Amino acid sequence: MEQKWKRIGKAFIFPKKIIIGLLTPIAIVLLILSAVIWDTASVPSIISYVVSAYTLTVWCFRIPDIIKWCKRQKNENKYLLYWRENPRFRVNVTLAASIIFNCIFAAFQLFLGIYHGSFWFYSIAGYYLFLAAMRYFLFKHTKSFRPGERMRAELIKYRNCGWVFLAVNLSLSVIVLFMIKFDRTFIHHEITTIAIAAYTFTAFTLAIVNLIKFRKFNSPAFSASKAISLAAACVSMITLESTMLTTFGDPTADKTMNRILLGATGAVVSAFLIVMAIFIIVQSTKKLKNLGEKQEDEQ
Repeated sequence: MEQKWKRIGKAFIFPKKIIIGLLTPIAIVLLILSAVIWDTASVPSIISYVVSAYTLTVWCFRIPDIIKWCKRQKNENKYLLYWRENPRFRVNVTLAASIIFNCIFAAFQLFLGIYHGSFWFYSIAGYYLFLAAMRYFLFKHTKSFRPGERMRAELIKYRNCGWVFLAVNLSLSVIVLFMIKFDRTFIHHEITTIAIAAYTFTAFTLAIVNLIKFRKFNSPAFSASKAISLAAACVSMITLESTMLTTFGDPTADKTMNRILLGATGAVVSAFLIVMAIFIIVQSTKKLKNLGEKQEDEQ
């Protein structure tokens, strides 16, 4: 009898993978319904809390196995090994995916601008088109040449990105102006806003880490691609702040403080973009000059 209860307890705590696979989406859906539709103290909500708690507990007991599986995949999976050991491939995939996303989102915002006749949507479309253009020119180079193979061409593209950053700053200024003066903000549900916040902070952290990590390759094209990601993450902080102020703020309160906060954040991000653009332009121009002098000496 004791052995039987042990088997039942083990099956309850460590259910089969297919059961975990079925429980996870069910728990997520039930939790969303309890937060959006059902009353907090209703029977369906209580059931959703119990199912979610059990699912989370099961996953927690599986953490050691998940860690072992991840380590095994990291060291044995040929695709992950290729991804990890080929930084050029990682940059190309990231750039290509970002270009597609930026173009689709820019086209959508452009459609909204034409449909509503709003310059607000035009400014957002312009911002994403600038990002897509910078990434496209970098992708053309990194797809064809290895890091440092055409250093002069890389430096020129690196410097051009600095100039485009100044144009991006103009689009950003228009977006912030609309947020402050015309009270144009992004409105989402609380759960969606929390998810956006988690994504934004993750993207911001990864952008900083990658910018530092890819410096060792001594590739201006790689550095430019990561600088673009950092700039995009900084701008996302402004939209996140606007969303959180609208979602969690008091709708009856005076909006002056919100405008001050958005204006301050917008000014900081704008100044950061200008400083980064000037740094890129000055550094690339200096390296181009040194490269030209070096080539003359060799001749």
